[in-house]
This record gives sequence, C-alpha cells and structure tokens, in this order.
Amino acid sequence: MNRTNGVHIVRKPAILNGALLTLLSMILILSGCSSNGTVSEAKGATGKDAKNVKIRIADTSTNPMFRIAIAKGFFESRGIDAESITFGSPAEGVNALFIKQVDIAYGADFPVLNALAKGEYSVIASAGQATDEAAAAWKLYAKNEIQSGADLKGKKVSFIRGTFIPYLWDEYLKDQGLVLSDVTQVGQGAFDESYIALKQGELDATWVIGSALTDKFDTLEGVHQLTDMSQTPVRLGMGVVASNEFIQANPETVSAFLAGLDEASAYAQAHPEEVADLMYKETKQPKEATLKDLPINPWEVGFTQAAYDSLAGQKKYMVENGIIEQDFDLDSKLNLGPLKQVLPDKVTYMQ
Repeated sequence: MNRTNGVHIVRKPAILNGALLTLLSMILILSGCSSNGTVSEAKGATGKDAKNVKIRIADTSTNPMFRIAIAKGFFESRGIDAESITFGSPAEGVNALFIKQVDIAYGADFPVLNALAKGEYSVIASAGQATDEAAAAWKLYAKNEIQSGADLKGKKVSFIRGTFIPYLWDEYLKDQGLVLSDVTQVGQGAFDESYIALKQGELDATWVIGSALTDKFDTLEGVHQLTDMSQTPVRLGMGVVASNEFIQANPETVSAFLAGLDEASAYAQAHPEEVADLMYKETKQPKEATLKDLPINPWEVGFTQAAYDSLAGQKKYMVENGIIEQDFDLDSKLNLGPLKQVLPDKVTYMQ
C-alpha cells in the first residue's frame, strides 16, 4: 500500500486484474449471443437458427406454393431456411440446377426429364395436375384468320424454350392432319415475349397458361382463343427435382421440405383470399387471377402410377425424337425415400 497526498492507494495483484478482464469479456460475449444474434454459434445473419438448412428453390411469379410455405413458416418450423428465386418459367428454374444456382426445382415432365438425362438428378415427388381440368387451363391463341388447326400450315407458332410445348404442338397438329414440320416454331424465353410477338404480328399462334396471361391475350385485337389442351391427348405431369448430391447430404431436410410443401398446398386451397393477397403483394399478380387458378391447379404432393406413366410417355417421345440423346432407366432416377418417410400414403407407385 502506498500513501500519496494523504490518500491510501491499494495495488491489486496483476493476476486478479487479468481474471476480472477475462470475466468481463465472457459476460460481453454471452450478452452478445443472447441479444443481437451477431455470434455465428447462436444465430445467423438473418436472425434464424443457424441449425436451419438453407434451401434455394426455383420458383415462378405465378406459383404460390413455395411463397405460402415460406410466409406461413411451414418450412422454418421444420428447420429449413428457404429462399424462393423467381425465374421466367419452370424450365429456366430446372436449368438453374445445372449451375447450382438452386437446390430444388419444379417443372413439367419435359424439363424434368431433360435434367434427369443430363446428370445426377432425381425426382423426389410429383405435384399432380395431370387432369382434364388442368389441361383445359392451357389455351391456344391464334390470329382471327386461323379458324381451325389445319389453317396453321405454313404459319409461325411459339414455344417456350426448354418446355414440353413442342410436344404439345406435335400432338395437336397430328389431330389436325398436319405434322410439326408444317409450321415454323419460334423459340422464346417467356410468355410475355409471345404476347408482344403476337401483338406485333411476328407470330400466328401460341399456347398460354395462367389467368393473368389469358386475360391479357383475350384483349388482343385480331386474336382469338382457338382451343385448349384438354382437346388434345396431352396431359401435363409435374415433378419436383433435386441433385443427388443435395438429397444424399440432406435426406431428413428433403423429407421436411416435402412435408412443408404438402402443408402449404392444403393451406392454399383452404385460404384462397389470403393466397391472392400474398401473390399480389409479392408478384403483383391480380387477385382475381390467383382465385381463378388455385382450384384448377391444386398441388398434390406424392407420387402415383399416373405420375410415372406421364414421365414414361414423354420420355419415350423425347428419346424417339432425339431430344434425349441417351436413353436411361426412369426408375433409377426416382428417389422417393424422403417422400415415403413423411407422406407414405401418398406414394402409390411401386418401384
């Protein structure tokens, strides 16, 4: 103890000062963990549990299912940090799997089969829609002078690149006494391109899906609705696909994802007004369009014999026409284990 100007100064041992500093540091770290989520062991940058597995989902601006699952917490409650990434078409989303921009995608049989043929990818579920009612939602718009399918000979018709639409044209034209080579196919990236091209006279006919789009096409001068897909033999299957690498690394998460998607699909049908509000808020899709489309295209997460037959039939067409260069065993491209774990009653196809 020293005496300075009458004041007693007590010198603490250095080792005690070090212990106090250590204790203060620990308190600061612990308080940081419990309050602001900046410590990685406690929470991620988004404030979500760091144990949540990140899934990037390929989506489109007209599909409400993933958005509902995210907004209502059906994914988060199952340990999934889901991000919806919007593409111009499901086919573009499936293609994004190839560059690992997304982890899971959905699409019609055509782009899904294209992915299966190109690498280590598997179907993890189907989402239904192979019905007459769903087929009727696909409308064929043509210039007014085209009054029958036979009038399409020599005309320019649209298809969205990477989709099943060339197959649809092929089947439709056969019924009209024509072959695919009787028309000129013009590849486009999205339906909005088809709208502009038809409006400007650069196209003669195009297939369109979705009430928001068909409402626009209905107002085009000099254009009318010629038919719909239910008048053809084509029925549209739809699959959910992921890379084998992702599935093998996250089997429990894939199961949880499918369970959350199933819950979202049921919720969407039961709460159409809420879904319409969400879609308008996030994508500006008119509420009336969502309300029209929801009952026509309900998602049924599972895998049925009909889903398998739809894939097998379109694969046969793609192989025969050289779209798929190397044939493959379809059953080897089905990974239904995660689906069976959470929704066993909805897997009625027996491999």
